[in-house]
Amino acid sequence: MKNLRDSSAKITRLIQVTAEIIKDCALENGGIVAANSTKDYFPANAKNYFYVWPRDAAFTCLVADMMGMKELQINFFRWCITHAEGFLNRGLFYEKYYPNGLKALMNFQPDQTGSVLVAACSFCKNHPYGAKNPEMIELITRAANGITDEWEDTNFKSVTNDLWEERLCFPDLEENFSYSLASCIKGLRIANEIIPRGEWVKTAEKMKERLDKHFNGHFYRSFGKLHDNRIDASIIGLVYPFEIYDARDERIIASVNEIEKRLVIDGGVHRYEHDDYDGWMYEGKHMKKGSGAWPLLNFWLSVYFSLKGDRSKAEMYYYWVLDRMGDKVYIPEQIFNNDLQVSVTPLLWSHTMFYLASKHLNLI
Repeated sequence: MKNLRDSSAKITRLIQVTAEIIKDCALENGGIVAANSTKDYFPANAKNYFYVWPRDAAFTCLVADMMGMKELQINFFRWCITHAEGFLNRGLFYEKYYPNGLKALMNFQPDQTGSVLVAACSFCKNHPYGAKNPEMIELITRAANGITDEWEDTNFKSVTNDLWEERLCFPDLEENFSYSLASCIKGLRIANEIIPRGEWVKTAEKMKERLDKHFNGHFYRSFGKLHDNRIDASIIGLVYPFEIYDARDERIIASVNEIEKRLVIDGGVHRYEHDDYDGWMYEGKHMKKGSGAWPLLNFWLSVYFSLKGDRSKAEMYYYWVLDRMGDKVYIPEQIFNNDLQVSVTPLLWSHTMFYLASKHLNLI
């Protein structure tokens, strides 16, 4: 295997390709799809990801801002208001959308709204004119109110779906996913920095009190009258980008240790134990022959260790992906230990996390 640790040219090329992928996934109407399956480079037997996941698009906006792509962000934030079905009524985003804005799946994922709030408010903080833009004010206000109205003391009023779209939390069991809470806490906090509202702060405080209870040896995937105490790689989000806990917080260190113990296989980070989703399709059926490592999670863990001040580990997880890509320039959703399984390639979220990890390693 070719060692790419010292290949600044490789990293430079991947940064260029990341910019190209972002542009490929940014649609004329402002929507940002997770992968542009209309392109020749997209595998024929990988799952179609030509949908708008607001979360994925929000991460893309954070990177687009670093790249100077202001118009792309403005167009997406406008799409959220003018196209996303139901947003004007409830101030919430759901699982995923067709490019024209109709809901493709109806599950309520709180982190979708929280993530858009983080991206929109970050844009306003970096570009003060954004905070005076009526559309941005409307987006932030509706989304923050939507989260606040949906919260009831200890939990969301509706059934919620986790970010991987595979598990549910129920209001009668007072359950919440840790990642969902972190996203919404950060969203409400940063919204208050742009448009001060006491009720948003109070809701965020209640959510934080609840999230603190999710820790017992490590942060649980979900907590309520019934707990899911299994570790999930999304726990990294409690540190970045949501900044609920410091990277050196003992609870986070314990949780990351658990991630490394249970979810890192041969250097690659997996979402959770016994994951079988691979994105490989056969005549409309999911093959589900076992998941691979997710590059975006390697990059996410790299960001964590950069924030913790452990450059050695940050580089280890970062270069694991680059080493296995060889001369390829499209970062997939998953990397498998065989040549048979086919992954969604390129995945926009993988490229945006590559950029963020590169930035934290001061390689950009």
